[in-house]
Amino acid sequence: MKTIQTLFVLALLLLSATTVSAQYGYGNGYGNGYGNNGYGRNGGMGMNQMNQTREQSAPKEIPIEVTVSKIMEQLKPELNLDALQEIAVSNVLTESIKTQTALLKSKSSQEELMKEFEALSENTDRKVNAFLSEEQKAKYKAFKEDNKNPKKSKKKK
Repeated sequence: MKTIQTLFVLALLLLSATTVSAQYGYGNGYGNGYGNNGYGRNGGMGMNQMNQTREQSAPKEIPIEVTVSKIMEQLKPELNLDALQEIAVSNVLTESIKTQTALLKSKSSQEELMKEFEALSENTDRKVNAFLSEEQKAKYKAFKEDNKNPKKSKKKK
């Protein structure tokens, strides 16, 4: 009977301690009074909202590997790439995307950026074409043209 009473008292103490802790500073017991600034939970809400807007304003960057894999998913069946070509082309695309990212972060004018992107595009195409056969080169050129001018959806037939 004494052990049951002891367990009951310990459980009661444990529950009351967590309730007190939860009321004092968002549940971890390390607040500055009630809430962040002593004025209850509303005092900290402004800071939380400010942090959320700051996080939303800076979009997450998509990893380069994800972008390259999506491109390769389209290119591989279109060009009938073998494993070696797939690796080589994906390495060229990875390098190109890294350079594009660096160019976007630079403080160049719009005109300079356009020239640099055009040169980068030509350089990337030249490197990719070095790994392709004549038939694949023609398909690659057609693939690029299709991506430049995306067709409208074919709902009406």
